[in-house]
Amino acid sequence: MTTTGSESRNHQPNFDPVGGEDRPWFEFYPEGVTRAIEVPEEQSLGDMVARAADRYQGKTAFSNLGGTLSFTELDDYCTRVASYFTNVLGLRKGDRIVIQMPNLLQYPIAFYGALRAGLIVVNANPLYTASELAKVVEDSQPKAIVVMSNFASKLEKVLASHPINNVVLTEAGDMLGQPKRSIINFAAKHIKKMVPAFSIPHSISFRELLTGDPAAFTDPKVTPEDPALLQYTGGTTGGTKAAVLTHSNLLCNQEQFIGQIRAVMEEGNVSVIAALPLYHVFSLTVNCIGFLRFGGHNVLITNPRDLKGFIKTIDKSNPDALVLVSTLAAGLMDHPNFEKLDLSNVKVSVAGGMALRSAVGNRWREITGTEIIEGYGLTEASPVVSVNPTHLPPRIGTIGVPLPSTDVKIVDDEGNPVPLGEPGELAVLGPQVMQGYWNKPEETAEVITDDGWLLTGDVAKLDADGYLQIVDRKKEIIVVSGFNVYPGDIEDAAMLHPKVAEAGAIPVNDPHAGEVPKLFVVKRDASLTEEDLKAFLKQRLTGYKRPRHIEFIDELPKTNVGKVLRRGLREIEEGRTTDASSDDEV
Repeated sequence: MTTTGSESRNHQPNFDPVGGEDRPWFEFYPEGVTRAIEVPEEQSLGDMVARAADRYQGKTAFSNLGGTLSFTELDDYCTRVASYFTNVLGLRKGDRIVIQMPNLLQYPIAFYGALRAGLIVVNANPLYTASELAKVVEDSQPKAIVVMSNFASKLEKVLASHPINNVVLTEAGDMLGQPKRSIINFAAKHIKKMVPAFSIPHSISFRELLTGDPAAFTDPKVTPEDPALLQYTGGTTGGTKAAVLTHSNLLCNQEQFIGQIRAVMEEGNVSVIAALPLYHVFSLTVNCIGFLRFGGHNVLITNPRDLKGFIKTIDKSNPDALVLVSTLAAGLMDHPNFEKLDLSNVKVSVAGGMALRSAVGNRWREITGTEIIEGYGLTEASPVVSVNPTHLPPRIGTIGVPLPSTDVKIVDDEGNPVPLGEPGELAVLGPQVMQGYWNKPEETAEVITDDGWLLTGDVAKLDADGYLQIVDRKKEIIVVSGFNVYPGDIEDAAMLHPKVAEAGAIPVNDPHAGEVPKLFVVKRDASLTEEDLKAFLKQRLTGYKRPRHIEFIDELPKTNVGKVLRRGLREIEEGRTTDASSDDEV
C-alpha cells in the first residue's frame, strides 16, 4: 500500500548531507560534536528502551503526580503491554493506535508498548473536538485507541460513525500506588466533575494492559525504516495531515541534538521538567525520547496552566533543565512565587513550540540569571532542525545553527538560492526529514523535492556565521502596498513595551494598501493606551510596518501548548469563534 507518495523517491536517511567544509556553523558546535552523526545503534524505539533499561536500571525515568517509573519498570511494562496488544487484542505490525492523554505515567508506557509491538502511534490532542478526532480516526483507520476517561464522551460520539475495535480507558491515577490511585480517580470523577458521562461498552481498563504475559511476546522485528508515528499537523501548506515519521527519523533527531545536552549536563544524572505535552512532537522527541535515551529523569507536568502547582513541582524537583514554551515562561515570571524559586541548579532552559520573544528572553535572564535557549523545528523534521549552542551565550532573535547531519538553504519561490542575508524560504535536508504525508502523495510532492529537501514554508535568513533567523511563516506575510511585513517583527517590537504582556498581529483588508497590520494586545498594565503603544512602535517600526489598528483583549487564542494562534485572531476579527486545539504544529 502506498502511504506517503515518497517511496518513488527512495527517500532514505542521509547521515552526511552536508557537502564540503564550507558550512560556517561547524565552528560553533560544542567540543566532541562532529558535523555528521553516526548511525544510531538502536534498531527501533522499543529497542532503545531496552538498552536504556540495561544502562540505567533502577534510576527514575519518569515521575508524575507523586508517582515514579524507573527505567527497569518502563521496560517491563512495555513488554507486557506489547504482549497484550498482540496476543490478546490481535494487533499486528503496521496497525495504527491512537493515544489521547495529557502528560501522565501512562503515556510512555502506552507509547513504547505500542512501538515494541510494531504498531504505528497516532497522537491525538486531548482538546480535539469530536469532529476533529473523527477526522483523525477516518484518516488513520486505527485498530485501537488509548484514551483518558476525561475525553471519552467525545470519543463516544466518534465511535457512532467511526468504530474502533479496541478502546482502552485510563484515569489520571492509574499508575499510582494505593490508596492514592483510588483517591485521585474518585476526586476527578465525583468531586472535581472532570469526567463527563459516557458509555463505551466492552472497553478495557489501562491496568488490564499490564497483565500481558512478557514470556508470550514475540518480537515483530521492527526495522529503523518502519513507520513509528503519524503526527498530525497543519503542515507547511495548511490543512490537517499526518507526517509519517520512522523509528530512524526519531532516533536520528535525538542523536543530532544529544551533543548539545551532553555539553552542559552529565549523562545518566539529569532531571528535566517536561512542561509541554508529550503528544506534541517537540516534547515527544526531546523529553520522551531524547532525555530518556540520555538517562534523564523526566518530571511530567500534567497541567502547566496551574502555575502555582507547576512552581511547587519545580521547587521540589530541583531540575537541571526546563523545556518550556515562550508564553509559559512569561506566565511563570508573572506569578509572584516564581522569583522565590532557587534555580541555581538549572543548566539549560529550552523554549520550543513557537518563537521566543526577545522581551521574554531578556526578562528570564534578569530574573533567573540564566538564558533561554531557542531552537527551531517543525513536525515534518521530527522536529528539531537547529538550536542555539548550549555552551555559548545565545544569539537572541536567532534559532541558532543547523544540527549535525543537517543542511539548510534559503531559496526563492522558484527554488533558487537567495543572496546571503536575504529572506527566503527555509529548505532542510537531513535524516530527520519525514517520509511524507500519510496517504497524500500530491501534498508530499509539494514539500519534499526529488532530491529530498524539505520546503518548510518558513521565511528565514542565514547570516555569515551560519546562524538562522526565522522572519515568519510564508503564508502569514502581510503585504502592504507591495511591501512584505512579517507579523513577528510587529509582535516582537510591541512586547518590548513594559506594559504589554502578549501581542499577536494579523492582516486586515484596506482599500488603499490592500492589507495593513492589526495588532491584538494583552495588557500587563491597565494604564496602557492605544496612543501610548502607537507612539512606542513609531520609534521601532518603519511606517508601513506599524499597525493601523490596535485592539486590547483579555487573552490571545492559543494552542494547547501555548502557541499564539493567528488563525484564531483572524476569526475573532471576522466575528467568529475558534477552537485552538486543532493546530498541532511545532
